[in-house]
Amino acid sequence: MKPTPTVCAAIMLAATGASHLGAQCSGTNTCTTTHTVSATVNVIVMLEMSSTTTTLTSPTANDIHNGTAIVDAGPTLTISANESWTLNIRSQNSSNWTFVGALGGQNGRKSIGDLAWSTSAGGTFTPITSNDAVFLADGNPADHVPSPVFFRTTWGSDFSAGANAPGTYSLPIAFTLTAP
Repeated sequence: MKPTPTVCAAIMLAATGASHLGAQCSGTNTCTTTHTVSATVNVIVMLEMSSTTTTLTSPTANDIHNGTAIVDAGPTLTISANESWTLNIRSQNSSNWTFVGALGGQNGRKSIGDLAWSTSAGGTFTPITSNDAVFLADGNPADHVPSPVFFRTTWGSDFSAGANAPGTYSLPIAFTLTAP
């Protein structure tokens, strides 16, 4: 059976008329309808780091002889969050620094706890662990809040210790910014 023009017109009116039922207005000179828009703003955090690497000061013979701890400036972190936030720090290595030996072939073994961190050069330093530790926290939103990082590396007073073997020691550090 072939549809007649009357049936086709009725189908078109039903289809187009249904889309106009959401907002109707009539009046003599003015007609106002209301349409509401909305947007959801999720919790947003942003962490910027001035540098992804820090070259620590190499110990001298006197530093090792005296078992010195050397303080170095690390990166500056910039925190932005639209909610209260927490910035954690941890080592990505579980117990020791990664070591690549020098020509002597000696096996270096330096504990991650030989590196400590602080928010100021003269502040209290906390040995790093492989578990998250609170680096900074604030109960308020933050808008580009700069936070310097300082590292203190302890060198033992034993020239023959594996922690003082010639070579390159590296330790990946994770900074994690979260908001509830």
